[in-house]
Amino acid sequence: MRVEANGICGSDVEIFRGHLQGRSRPPFIPGHEPLGIIEELGERAAERWGVQVGDRVALEVIVPCRSCADCLVGRYQACRHKQNGHGVTPVDVEPSLYGGFAEYLYLAPNAVMHKVDPSLPIDIAAMYNPLGAGVRWAVDLGEVGLGDTLVVLGAGQRGLAAVMAAKAAGARTVIITGLESDRHKLAVAAELGADHTVVVDGPDGRDIVEAVTEITGGRMADVSLDLTPMAAGPVTDALKVVRHGGRVVLAGLKGGGEIPLSTDLLINRGLTVRGAYGVDAAANEKAIALLESGRFPLERLHTHTFGLEQVAEAIETLAGDREDKSAIHVTVQPHLGRTLDPVVAPHLLTTSH
Repeated sequence: MRVEANGICGSDVEIFRGHLQGRSRPPFIPGHEPLGIIEELGERAAERWGVQVGDRVALEVIVPCRSCADCLVGRYQACRHKQNGHGVTPVDVEPSLYGGFAEYLYLAPNAVMHKVDPSLPIDIAAMYNPLGAGVRWAVDLGEVGLGDTLVVLGAGQRGLAAVMAAKAAGARTVIITGLESDRHKLAVAAELGADHTVVVDGPDGRDIVEAVTEITGGRMADVSLDLTPMAAGPVTDALKVVRHGGRVVLAGLKGGGEIPLSTDLLINRGLTVRGAYGVDAAANEKAIALLESGRFPLERLHTHTFGLEQVAEAIETLAGDREDKSAIHVTVQPHLGRTLDPVVAPHLLTTSH
């Protein structure tokens, strides 16, 4: 596959900083949100995936075995036999090209892919993964539906995606939080359908529990979604902003640290708490359909495009470590400013799948 673009994820920042829960890993090519054009494949691969040369596809991170008990009942994210994945496979696993920060990427026989409308601008099409997270975490796991109220804690690209997904599912009220430094993101959230934006720090910061109580007239939210990285407070906030019997989805990684948790709060209020692990095929399909619908001004979400030589700058820009603090959705386009070499791909890709 010729990689058109690869979105930068918050986990790319953690990998780049060496904060991946302290684990030592062999060298690998990062990039787990690859979008691209199929350059070469065999007849069996074409039949298996329902694609052909020239199709634009989006790839999922996990490459499952497709044969174990978990895979056969649809729980392929739990596959115990997966041996590789996009953006995480060591380079000593032939043929090495498993990451999206590359000009070409190997299509493993068990890869999970989705066709994407080729007429979409590259950087918009590359939003399939964060939007898929919004769909899965807010709608599939959180069960946000018609007339519901959702509170999104965290205004990153996946928080904004959750706003869109919830509105598409019929949510009546969506409330999203952010820091003072996130005001530009909150402004975009409002354009994407958020009904209320709440800054939770700084001189004008509000307590989110008090804000939700006021906005809902004391009814509180049906669903809350915590997307904040490395912060403990928002977990408790997520539990407190929902009504009795409400649903809480936790998706913000905390770096492996233990988070204080009031189990009495869970029990006495009859809450349902779910952990959000990645994006599955169903959510990706819904997200791609939403991308292709043109319903939302997605161009407001994308802020930066970089070339392959600028991966470090791309990651640091998303992390807010550069002078420009306006990043929301950032992509790397490996062929940006390059002339395609048609003789490069054939010896890298297999035709016998």
